[in-house]
Amino acid sequence: MSRSLLYISAMKKVAVGILIDNKKVLVCQRKKGARYELKWEFPGGKVEDGESVEQCARRELREELSLEAGPFERDEVEVSHYDDGGSFEVHYCYFATFTGTLKNNVFEQFCWVDAAELARLDILHGNKNIVRRLIDGPLSANHRHTP
Repeated sequence: MSRSLLYISAMKKVAVGILIDNKKVLVCQRKKGARYELKWEFPGGKVEDGESVEQCARRELREELSLEAGPFERDEVEVSHYDDGGSFEVHYCYFATFTGTLKNNVFEQFCWVDAAELARLDILHGNKNIVRRLIDGPLSANHRHTP
């Protein structure tokens, strides 16, 4: 079996929630001892059978941070391959708003960061492209949100 077929068969489909408030994005740090420990990421997880990426992102925000996502805006998709063999099809789901009080249910910590802070974080390798797009887009001083 070719290497590319191995990647495809082992690839996990993941959905994450992108929440932006006042030019800051919500990021979470993986726990010490977890796979890719202490790396920063966006809240999310594996898509379950019969679940859409939007449903998954909503469920993960609820389970991980006790938040209810508002209107779905769009999603962007990227494929990431890690040196340890992990392969992920990641759907970045943007939500216009959210409700609830942030509660840390699974992470080392979480925080809202602006573009400069986001650029300095030790972010998961697979999230580097979306970070660049966030910094140049929704988090930039010149960006105007148009739902």
